Amino acid sequence: MDTLLSRLTDLHVLRGRRARLLRRFLAAALLLAGLLVLLHPASARGAPSTATVVAARDLPAGSVLRAADLRLADLPDDVRPAGALGDVGAAVGRLLSGAARAGEPLTDVRLLGTTLPATGESGTVTVAVRLADAGVAELLRPGQHVGVVAAPDATHTAAELVKDATVVTVHRPDGGGQGVIAPDKGPLVLLALPVNVATEVAATSLERPVTVTLR
Repeated sequence: MDTLLSRLTDLHVLRGRRARLLRRFLAAALLLAGLLVLLHPASARGAPSTATVVAARDLPAGSVLRAADLRLADLPDDVRPAGALGDVGAAVGRLLSGAARAGEPLTDVRLLGTTLPATGESGTVTVAVRLADAGVAELLRPGQHVGVVAAPDATHTAAELVKDATVVTVHRPDGGGQGVIAPDKGPLVLLALPVNVATEVAATSLERPVTVTLR
């Protein structure tokens, strides 16, 4: 009898161990599946996906994109936007026409057509200027090349400050360019300028009316 009881006890203990091992195995499998869904959501669902360039961090309008600003992410093809980039190299050195949130896919229409230097040594910087004539701002589009001219005043004659600047974006009060602008505050335009003239243009725009010439 004692031997039978001992065997039954050993069998019960063995079954308990197997049950605990099975529960641990199932928990580990569920955890692994969760990680796969988190890291590769499209692949985990079996949906076709494509590597897409997204912003690695929040980026302001007018940023000259660097490799550190970008990363690749697998996006399901059914939600991947048209014109989305699939190569980080295609975006490096390009100007971002509008602000982008971290993780936001970058498309061809978000980047200006001109490739600019992405290094701080001989690159460009973005300068905000207010134009004297709101009508001129209505003619501007991102990527357009313009000259910058300071209007004459009591002590200065008209002067061309820079021959070639690139329009990054034009701030329109109501988002469509039809808002009323205060007489002392013209439309705000972001321009990509060479580093060696950016400070002069920014300082002059605070003292004298500034306009642009279309190229």
